[in-house]
Amino acid sequence: MSKVKTSFFCQHCGYESAKWLGKCPSCQEWNGFVEEVLSKGNDGNGKEDWSAFHEHEKSKTILLDNVSSAEEKRMVTTDNELNRVLGGGIVPGALILVAGEPGIGKSTLFLQNGLQLKQIKTLYVSGEESEQQIKMRADRLGISNPNFFLITETDTRTIFKEIKKLKPELVIIDSIQTLQSPFVESAPGSVSQIRECAAEWQRFAKETQTPVFLIGHITKDGTIAGPKLLEHMVDTVLQFEGDRHYAYRILRTLKNRFGSTSELGIYEMTGQGMRPVDNPSEILIAQKEDHLSGIAIAATMEGMRPLLIETQALVTPSVYGTPQRTVSGFDLRRLQLLLAVLEKRGGFQFGMKDVFVNIAGGIKADDPSIDLAIVSALLSSFEDVALPQKVCFSGEVGLSGEIRAVNRIEQRIAEAEKLGFEKIIVSKYNKIVDKSSTGIQIVALSKVEELYHLLF
Repeated sequence: MSKVKTSFFCQHCGYESAKWLGKCPSCQEWNGFVEEVLSKGNDGNGKEDWSAFHEHEKSKTILLDNVSSAEEKRMVTTDNELNRVLGGGIVPGALILVAGEPGIGKSTLFLQNGLQLKQIKTLYVSGEESEQQIKMRADRLGISNPNFFLITETDTRTIFKEIKKLKPELVIIDSIQTLQSPFVESAPGSVSQIRECAAEWQRFAKETQTPVFLIGHITKDGTIAGPKLLEHMVDTVLQFEGDRHYAYRILRTLKNRFGSTSELGIYEMTGQGMRPVDNPSEILIAQKEDHLSGIAIAATMEGMRPLLIETQALVTPSVYGTPQRTVSGFDLRRLQLLLAVLEKRGGFQFGMKDVFVNIAGGIKADDPSIDLAIVSALLSSFEDVALPQKVCFSGEVGLSGEIRAVNRIEQRIAEAEKLGFEKIIVSKYNKIVDKSSTGIQIVALSKVEELYHLLF
């Protein structure tokens, strides 16, 4: 009987060591090493042979100039939001990791997308639910597909045997943390199991040109469960986020080898599944009857998509000795910077005031162009005077109180005009090509002081 070979792995980053260590040399985390059994098996190296899956030549050295530069034909889904975050559709042979909190709707979204692709043979691999549970969800979605196949299995060797018989054109794995490779003798979800299973799916995807979606879990810290290597191995990483108490979900691109990494898809959770929201600006601006102070509309960009979002600010006298600074969906340090600019350049005394800032709709805004709207909302709440409802803002605020130019200003203006706004306040340093062609009044300012005199 051969000796059992073991090794120690860091549960945070996947670093391998021959002995236990208190502190990981790679990620500097403490007490993350666990011992795991390694096994190579008795029937070779465990690699599947995919040469018969698709007719293609064996790998060999080739001159770069001889490689055809024709673009890969993407698999365009019926979900426009998914197409957007993937860069225009699913690339053949792509390995795509989708992570999100439990109950956020990952399984529903990809079951729905698999059922909607009726011309493509799809295999849905579930390690978490039974066939009956998945059938119940499909019945609730109300979509039938004669090309949709299902297997409830966690052993990768069994799954690959079924794949060789079926030859699917798209594979969805729910989830990568439940799979178990027979060539690693450790529990499912461990660092070595996730790494080995992901490597097997990567080899399958690249050699057969079959796109694979890996649905993944996240830890309590909000990071993707498993080794960091998992994110390096895949071609695309999508983060599915949102509050379970709200109807809206956001699909965000964290990494994409075939497109932009700053794209955003918005969905609404309904009883019939995930509904793509084509015009998110309308849902991110609250419909209200009264004129209320502390509310300003910002024209922002998420990737190539212009968004109009509502910023809310509340400034009240501080009851306790230390004033509070509370934000939701905005950077707290950025808020402190803007308050310092208003105190220094505008003479407003926020030092003894509690300040609360919220981005409506539950989204997180990191576009610098939101600064001008935040400043306007703060001034509106400070003076307790409502801003005009048909005015929106787009500009970055510098430390000297200047209003700086932002990119893609024409797209922001066009989105504001489409939603019925009458005036947009931008930086004087923005080069706007043709002001006469727009039906919206463009007001260009250079300083925060000018903004205050214009509004109040």
